[in-house]
Amino acid sequence: MSAVEISCVVTAGPDAQALRRSVESVVAQTMRATEAVVVLGQTLPPPVAGRAADAGPDGAGTDGAGPDDAGSAADDVRAVADELAALDPARVRIVTSDAEAPTTAVLRNHGLDHARGRYVMVLGEGERLQRDACRNLWEAAERSGAELAAGRWTRRAGRRAKEQPPARIVESELYARSRTLDELADAPELVVADALVTGFCVRAALLERTGLRYAEDLDRAEILFGAEVATAASRIALVPNLITGGRAPDDPAATLEGQLAAHVRVAELLTLQGRTALCEARDRAFLADQLVALARQFPKLDAETRAHAAALVAALPAARTDPGLRLDPPPLERVCLQLLAEGDADGVLAAGYALGRPGAVASALTEREGRVYWRAALPDDPGERAALDVTELGHHYREAADTPLLNHLTHCGQEGARLVLEGRLPAPPQLLPAEAPLSATLEFVARGSDGRLVFRAPVEEMWREADTVRWRASVDLGALLRVGGARDRVCDPRLALHTPTGTTTGPLFLERDRADAVGRFRARPRLGRLFGDTWKPYVTVKHHLAFQLQARRRPGRLAAAALHYLTHFRPARKAKRLAKAVRRRFDRLSARSVKTRVYNRLLIRLPVRKGSVVFESHMGKCYGDSPRAIHEELREQRRRGMRHTWSYATSPDGFPADAALVRRLSWRYLWALARAQYWVDNQGFPLDLRKPPATTYLQTWHGSAYKRMGFAESRIKAQNAPEREKLSAALARFDHFLVRSEHDIETLARDYRLPADSLVRCGYPRNDRLVRARATDESRGRFPRPALAADLGIPDHRQVVLYAPTFRGMPKKGRTTRLPLDVRRFTERFGDEYVLLVRAHYLESAALPVCPPGTVVDVSAHHDVSELLALSDVLITDYSSIMFDYALLDRPMVFFAPDLDAYVAERGSYFDLRAEAPGPVAESEDELHRAMGELKKSDTAHREDRARFAEKFGGFESGQAARTAVDVLFAGRTRR
Repeated sequence: MSAVEISCVVTAGPDAQALRRSVESVVAQTMRATEAVVVLGQTLPPPVAGRAADAGPDGAGTDGAGPDDAGSAADDVRAVADELAALDPARVRIVTSDAEAPTTAVLRNHGLDHARGRYVMVLGEGERLQRDACRNLWEAAERSGAELAAGRWTRRAGRRAKEQPPARIVESELYARSRTLDELADAPELVVADALVTGFCVRAALLERTGLRYAEDLDRAEILFGAEVATAASRIALVPNLITGGRAPDDPAATLEGQLAAHVRVAELLTLQGRTALCEARDRAFLADQLVALARQFPKLDAETRAHAAALVAALPAARTDPGLRLDPPPLERVCLQLLAEGDADGVLAAGYALGRPGAVASALTEREGRVYWRAALPDDPGERAALDVTELGHHYREAADTPLLNHLTHCGQEGARLVLEGRLPAPPQLLPAEAPLSATLEFVARGSDGRLVFRAPVEEMWREADTVRWRASVDLGALLRVGGARDRVCDPRLALHTPTGTTTGPLFLERDRADAVGRFRARPRLGRLFGDTWKPYVTVKHHLAFQLQARRRPGRLAAAALHYLTHFRPARKAKRLAKAVRRRFDRLSARSVKTRVYNRLLIRLPVRKGSVVFESHMGKCYGDSPRAIHEELREQRRRGMRHTWSYATSPDGFPADAALVRRLSWRYLWALARAQYWVDNQGFPLDLRKPPATTYLQTWHGSAYKRMGFAESRIKAQNAPEREKLSAALARFDHFLVRSEHDIETLARDYRLPADSLVRCGYPRNDRLVRARATDESRGRFPRPALAADLGIPDHRQVVLYAPTFRGMPKKGRTTRLPLDVRRFTERFGDEYVLLVRAHYLESAALPVCPPGTVVDVSAHHDVSELLALSDVLITDYSSIMFDYALLDRPMVFFAPDLDAYVAERGSYFDLRAEAPGPVAESEDELHRAMGELKKSDTAHREDRARFAEKFGGFESGQAARTAVDVLFAGRTRR
């Protein structure tokens, strides 16, 4: 290894401490053959990307810093650089550029010219290397012979937020594993997602051979430099390790001009090299990642900045914003991109506001030829017109109460002691027909009152102006807002617009830079002016007008100061700390680990209560499935001395009133389990809870298996021995396990390693309803339908299609999962003939698009899926075990499996779905639609297949499973 293997170029900006952090991270590297090349200039360069908003007029300091401040900052930076060089002169070198007005690119090039290492890295201001970063990159490059080695990097997301990598890089799994690339096409995100702005090293020989340097005429030269290096390198090595952290967050508005210029130059580079596909992918990514993010920022920008940003985007070369590129994003994002391309700053402001408030209407919609567009004036170009098509948002189907409007304040001022508000809002003809009367009310809601404390004032003037409604109101805030003054110190105004179909209510949007010009208003709280005497307007983080009660006069200020002292002097602080400590100790008693220990050591020793049964379905998420069928069978038999307890996960709504209800994992839940004579569930009580010796556990299970389960599942195979032993102990609690066919015995029972004497061959109690429904179909036909049809608003002339996909993994951070089926497209094709019931898996949640009324019903929250199966005429599913249940009805099934091969490769399967399916297997939307269009023909063709399928996977189903299960349960046989 040579004396210097990697030279890290660190350019000095206006922040001396940022320079210290960067250089210290280089010195702390575990690979000693690294050096930090600190590049200073005669003057400080402008702030780095993402901090442009803080730059002063001279570009040298922040917050309007003048020449003296800039000189002081330069002295601090020089002092820190000298200090670091003195501490480790062998690894920290200082070089100074002679440029009179050095930009960051100039300084970086000067550092590259003076680098001595075989590899070169460049750190931005404040960026920090991880301790093993240089070693990881160097080893990857040496091992593979790569000219470029790159790894993960993160940037700051806020003052207290955790650093995050760019979303597109994470989603593409660019750095998911170590790999070597000979073709850039194997990892296009390196250029598409600007992955090489930091976190990489390049061979100095490559820079010497190609003469690559940072473009000194670009503000965001690192974007172009990364693309040039990626296209010039003959081999690239990628590592999964984190290389760089602390990168400044991007500010799309502040760095827009530099971003646009760099993007154009990269596109020209790719086009010149004939990489047209890569150039198009980058254009699409730039629109989605940069310009949509810019549109989201519009509500918090001032008018001048908005106009300048829109003009910059409109001036882009047409190829970079081609209408064809703008059709992929969701509707509102398409609208934002189209309006930016037109330079319509006001339009982008409205669309950007709507992006942050899903469902809000921010423009006067217009309907043409069955399609709904963002505005009345439409461009002639078909692509540009399509970009303004917002039909799929479903605004024309929404009721007024479900359609918030953009209430844009055009004037917010003061006339004497009165607040004067003027605003405009869009007037979609669906909500406000031209002949409809105009009426509205101003409402001031006291924050913290849960909407109970509302003050109302009339809107005196309303009139139509083109495709908007204008309004004006004058309010005496002091007389109207008679809040208490203690806790209700903030009021949020909103406009309630009364339409022929209902009332739509929404907050008042106000640009942030206009709030200070409103003035202040006299306040008269009910508790007296010691609690406040002034209403001060301000703009919330969501860009809405609000009023805060403040104490500005002497009595109020003295009272506020006294209250602050009483709550912050030393005894009060000690009392607060003591209260928090007590609270923490109390909260620990509710920790699951504590509850588990108490249950397994103490509660389990309690004697069982004769006749007590604890039921649970799908971990307490519903009152349904086989546990419900057994509970109802017990209720019908009227066995004496029985005590039924049901667990619920979040809400007791829908659970039986004649049973005791306990929240899952609560102390009452643990007490009920410890004292129960019988446990009945279909999924598994918490794995870490032992079963009392005298308790009988009936496991009904929740479905036959298509995908591999238990110890045959790859996820379980990958677990360590203690984890597998924990699963084995949980399975050993089962005294009885219900199976519905030999298939269950050969799959579930085998792969969960269940003893043969625990298996009860009776079928699933939940399916007794389906067996009875088929008998009714054969004897009396399908009508009249169950009462559930009327409850769901399903007319008799439409057939019912149930769409029930399988579990595909938990949504991240509470987000809804995306259904494989395009529900909107399905209803457009079949809405006149079918009502689509959508049943998401109970472990997932899915957001449905707005569709024509009566075409789609979300039944994911319905407790018992058996009722839905009995109601449905057709089932669409994929790999869900619901297919085995529905086969008992002998009704048509269609399998929509667009990812069949990938799913089987990941999860494994017990049989070939294409060969065994009792209905068409569609692997695309078009195939599904064809199958539904030919349903009558395929129904007849697959009749024998359904009979064979039902016999193979439901051979034990007789319609008496609930009664058999009860008999087994009360036989009193406990294997342990």
